Parts: sequence; structure tokens; C-alpha cells
Amino acid sequence: MKSIKVMITGGLACFTRPEMKAERVSYDVPTPGALEGLLKAIYWKPSMRYVIDKIVVFNPIEFISIRRNEVKSKVSFQKMKQQMNETKSAQTNPEKLIKTDPRIYTSADRTQRSSLVLKNVRYGVEFHIELTGLRNEREKEEGNPLIKHNEIFIRRCKKGQCFREPCLGCAEFPANVQLIDDFDLSQVSSENRGEKDLGFMLYKVCFKDHGHPIKDDWEKNLYSDEADSVFYRPMMIDGVIDVEKYKGSAIC
Repeated sequence: MKSIKVMITGGLACFTRPEMKAERVSYDVPTPGALEGLLKAIYWKPSMRYVIDKIVVFNPIEFISIRRNEVKSKVSFQKMKQQMNETKSAQTNPEKLIKTDPRIYTSADRTQRSSLVLKNVRYGVEFHIELTGLRNEREKEEGNPLIKHNEIFIRRCKKGQCFREPCLGCAEFPANVQLIDDFDLSQVSSENRGEKDLGFMLYKVCFKDHGHPIKDDWEKNLYSDEADSVFYRPMMIDGVIDVEKYKGSAIC
């Protein structure tokens, strides 16, 4: 299947290094996993997956330090579940009160964190779509699903349609995505010329269930959140990262 090329631009981007705990520090370039998530915001189905083949870094790699308000806690799944059970009981017994409050109040939980993020980014991304084998009965009756997925992505991208706004690492850093025919490598910044070792980077986070529900019970539709972090060590040559070349060397 023919690959698809897009140009991604944005004012700010943050592809957080997992080894940085207290403050956010971005990688020099986007991770393949982050780009897959960006493309999924435009179009995605369980029967398909995106595979990043090449990343072209056109603009100089520049950082800026900013401070942002964030919340320190996450919504508790156990509290959410407990509140749902209490709500269910209250429907049959109105005298029962709902005591559990899983909400996070930002005024009490807010903290200010410093972030070292990228600015004025422009990336060319080449990718292709593969099938996962997870297809419903209606999809099984259709023709070539790979052609269909390619056509739907191209159509949605041209119209600017998306399920949620594509972002560059963080939701508050929106991305502009445009389809292109080919990359003009003469536009790569002189600062990105030559060879640059980017060190060990996160490739993506791979879920162990591979999209299958627990015990293959499709009626309950419950999934495991167990996952492994996969890393790789790419070289950027004249602004180009040949991601496909490093798939075999990715390590957990």
C-alpha cells in the first residue's frame, strides 16, 4: 500500500522525556508513538494501525521554558466505581446518600510546573496503514479495507475533520496537519544538516493485549492497561529520521 505524507506545524510542542519526573522536558524531536496518537485524532478504528516510516525535521530545534498550572492528582478509578455503585443503589433506595466524590477541585489541587518545550516546529511525516485483524462482521463483508482506510484518512485530512483536535504532545499545543505529495528536503534548516545522534528515545508504548479484551470476552469489552515501553536510538541525517530502519533494534 502506498505511503501517505503529511506536514505538521505548530507554535509549541512537548514530547516529554519519561526519565524527567518533577518537570516536563521535551525530546528534541517527536516520538513515533506521539505521531501515531496525533494521526488517530483524525481517523482511527480498531481494525487498523498507523506505522511511522520517516520523520523530517524542517525547522531548527529550539527550546523555550514556560510555566503552566497543572493538577497534582488523577481521578481515582476506585472512587468513580464506588460512586456509580452508590448512584445505582440510590435509584432503588432514595434514602441512601451518595457520599463518594471522585472529582478533583483545581483550586485545591493546582500546582505550577516548569516545562522545557519546543517552539516553532515543522515536521514532515511519512507513514502507512496496516490491518490489525480486528474487524466486525460488516467490515468483513466489505472489499479491501486497507484501501478504504487510506481513502477515509485522506478525505478527512483534506477537509480538516477530526475526532478531537490533533496536538503536539500536550492538548494545549494544537497541531496543523496538511497532506502533501512529497517532501522538499532543500527546506530543511542548515542547523539540522549532517548527522546527529538523538540518544535513546521512547519509540512507543505497546499494550500487551494488542487490542483484545480480557479473555477475548467481546461482550464485556474490558481491556488490560498493562504495557511495555519500547525505546530506540535514532540518527537524524540531514534532518531525516528513517524510523523504519530502527524497528528491528527497538528494545523494551
